[in-house]
Amino acid sequence: MIEILNRLVDEIEQHLGDDLDIDELAATMGTTGYHARRMFSSLAGMSLSDYVRRRRMTVAAADVIGKGDLLTIAVRYGYGSTEAFGRAFRAVHGASHGDVRRDGGPLQSQPLLRFRLTVEGSTSMDARITERPAFRLIGHAVRVPLIYEGVNPHIQRHIASLPVTEHDRLKRLSGTEPSGLLQVSDDVDPDYVEGSELTYLHGVAVDDDAKVPDDLDMIAVDAGEWVVFRTSGPYPAALQDAYAASASEWFPSNPWRLRPGPSIVSILDRAPDFSATTCELWFPIERAQVSGGK
Repeated sequence: MIEILNRLVDEIEQHLGDDLDIDELAATMGTTGYHARRMFSSLAGMSLSDYVRRRRMTVAAADVIGKGDLLTIAVRYGYGSTEAFGRAFRAVHGASHGDVRRDGGPLQSQPLLRFRLTVEGSTSMDARITERPAFRLIGHAVRVPLIYEGVNPHIQRHIASLPVTEHDRLKRLSGTEPSGLLQVSDDVDPDYVEGSELTYLHGVAVDDDAKVPDDLDMIAVDAGEWVVFRTSGPYPAALQDAYAASASEWFPSNPWRLRPGPSIVSILDRAPDFSATTCELWFPIERAQVSGGK
C-alpha cells in the first residue's frame, strides 16, 4: 500500500491541472479509490482532495508572482475562473493572489509527500479476521462533524441526551456480534475530510431478520469479512491510536483493504468515568488484489 500511495502522489504531481479520476487511477494500481483515500488521510493527516488543492496552489504561487495572465494561470490549474482560483488560493495561502503578486507573499507551501514504512516492532496489534452474515445496526443516529483527535463533543451531547433507561433497553436488544453497545460511524466523506459530516449511531447489532422497533434508526450491513482490533487504555486516545496504527502498520503489512461500510467500536469494558476502556474496533475489509508484484 505504501508503494501505491507514492505512485498516486507521483501521478497527482504530473497532472496538477487535470481532473484526475482517483477511482480509475487506484484500480490500475490494484486497489480501490475508497481504500486509497482512507489510507491517504490516515497517514497524511489530510484528505487526498485537500492535498491536491494545496499542491496546486503551492506550484501556482510561482506563476502568480510572475507576470502571467491570471485567467490563464487559473485554467492551467483546473479552475474555470479567476474567482474560483482566488478562493482556493486564499484558502491555502491566507492571502489573495493580488496581494501575493504585489508583495511576493505570504506563502504557505505544501511539500511533496513521500510515504515510508518504518518497521520498529514497537506495536503488537491484537487483530482477528471474522466473516459475518448480513446484519443490522439499530439505535439512535445523528449527523456530526468528523474530528480526528480528542473527544467529539457532538457525539458526547448525542449520547448524553439519551436517558439511562434507553441505554439499558438497547443492551437488551443486542442480538449478534459486534456485541454490546456500539459506536457506529457511517456515510463518511470519501476523502475523510476533517469537519465533513458523517452519520453516528449509538446502538447495537441485531440479526438481519430481526424486527426493528419503529422508534429506532437502522443501518443495513452487507455480509462480508471484517478485521477486528482490540485495544485497551485511556479513552479516546488508545482508540484513536488503534485507528492510526491500522493504517500505518496493519494494512501495509497484510493482504487486505477496506471496503465500503460502517466502522464500529464495541465497548467491552470501561472505567466508571469512561477515562479508560477496552474496545474492539471493527472495519469491513476485502482481500486485496496482487498487481503483478508491484
